[in-house]
Amino acid sequence: MKEAYGIKIYENLKEVVNPKHTCLVAWDIQNGLVERTFNRGEFVRDIKNLIEALRGKVPLVYTNITPPEREFRSSWAFYSMMKRFGVSDPEKLPDFLKKGSQESEIGGGLEPKPGDVLLDKPAASIFIGTNFEYMMRARGITTLIFTGIATEFGIESSARDGANRGFYPVIATDCVSSMDREGHERSLLNMQRLFICENSKTIIEAVLSEDK
Repeated sequence: MKEAYGIKIYENLKEVVNPKHTCLVAWDIQNGLVERTFNRGEFVRDIKNLIEALRGKVPLVYTNITPPEREFRSSWAFYSMMKRFGVSDPEKLPDFLKKGSQESEIGGGLEPKPGDVLLDKPAASIFIGTNFEYMMRARGITTLIFTGIATEFGIESSARDGANRGFYPVIATDCVSSMDREGHERSLLNMQRLFICENSKTIIEAVLSEDK
């Protein structure tokens, strides 16, 4: 670790993911999204292993897609959703991951447990419309490990947003996924130039090394 101008600068993964200042984010791992990932089996296995290994070592924040009421959505939100679902009439848009529906729930062995945080959010950034940043600052968190769905949307957007706010973004490369394999792979290539990208095994070893 280096120090310059009174600022501590981490130099390796062990320092970056020290559990004293690290949070694990499980982004939108809701049933309706998990079921549509291109690599569902491997993704569920790897993210489950990472969550189980780090739970109790670092704070764990689950996010839920919670779009605002239709009367309070932006024009862009309607435009992008109409394009995604292939409809020309906004009235015909489905209630995507409607709160209380089975597809909106987190299941398959990935469920939050007591002590985990469940964070509702309206946008493809964990910092917009939430108190996430306040929570992290209050806890002394400087590193955010991102996992979940979808790589090229909420994961990359939140990682960029986090970096702009001075957090260390760490992408668990085998614990992020998408409905679009090509989009997922392009996003990972992009993020490898911008952030810290490591597989879950390497991240687990770095976090748990503090106990040795």
